[in-house]
Amino acid sequence: MAAFTMALERYDRHVPFFTGAVEMPPGIDIEPLEVGIDHDHRNGRDRHERMIRNGEFDICELSFSSYIMATERGSDFTAAPVFPRRLFSQNHIYVRTDAGIETPADLAGRRVALRAFQTTMSVLVKGDLTFYYGVPWQDIHWIMEAKEAVEWEPPEGARIEWLNGSKRGADLLLSGEVDAMIFPHPPREILEAGDTIHRLFLDPMAECKRYYDFVGYFPIMHIMAFRNDVVKNEPDLPRAVIGMWEDAKQQAALYYEDPGYSEIAFARNALEAQEQTFAADIWPSGFATNRANIERFIEYSADQGLISAPYEPERLFHPSVLDT
Repeated sequence: MAAFTMALERYDRHVPFFTGAVEMPPGIDIEPLEVGIDHDHRNGRDRHERMIRNGEFDICELSFSSYIMATERGSDFTAAPVFPRRLFSQNHIYVRTDAGIETPADLAGRRVALRAFQTTMSVLVKGDLTFYYGVPWQDIHWIMEAKEAVEWEPPEGARIEWLNGSKRGADLLLSGEVDAMIFPHPPREILEAGDTIHRLFLDPMAECKRYYDFVGYFPIMHIMAFRNDVVKNEPDLPRAVIGMWEDAKQQAALYYEDPGYSEIAFARNALEAQEQTFAADIWPSGFATNRANIERFIEYSADQGLISAPYEPERLFHPSVLDT
């Protein structure tokens, strides 16, 4: 029996892994590890850095942006087209009410805080601003609070500043030292700031739907990566993980058949509304159905100087899964 570690975030779609409800293919055993990014979980934190720098896990839910950068730099990883985390950029842009920012165009010339320049959400929002809203990312002064996961030289002329660790982007937004912040999980102080801070898009769901109708997908944040030595010894593993993750996803969806499953009183209603809004599975695995999503993000990465030039998305995946 071949046993492998798999580092995951504790999403609802990963609960079946943690409970042992996912059926394993013959001869394969997965030990799921609950590893956070910025917060400690049962098996620690710093999941992306531990995989990128040390190859600590056999299989890892990994930052899509970091993986794209690492692949160009000849990393010892491959991946399966499984995308455990997806987010819309439009839902995570917070602005000061007194900054006079009402549209994306108003961000030009402003100071905007990010977690890090190369995190996937940061790359997505800079790309969406540039290519979808017509606001070049170079026109914004970016303030970073965290060290970058992959070593990288910023493009010449880019306005990028790193904090020294004494303050967070949220602190700067609250004090008025920056005009906006882009962060998928802002601290409670931001969410409870009352009239001082609000989302740029006052109806973020409507804006996300407009974006989805235009691009045709729910943007990828994370990918399922493998160390090459693991896949060399078990070449069927990438394809097996696709099936296991799809099984877990379907099991997690069934949780919501019970309207009392979630602490959120109207979670079932929200799921029904989402299904009516998108009328599709917005979490698909597989290479072909996600190709446009992947190509767009590679283009964003090249435009922001994170990779030297766009490359074919096939390069990101193990050959055994390119027909999916």
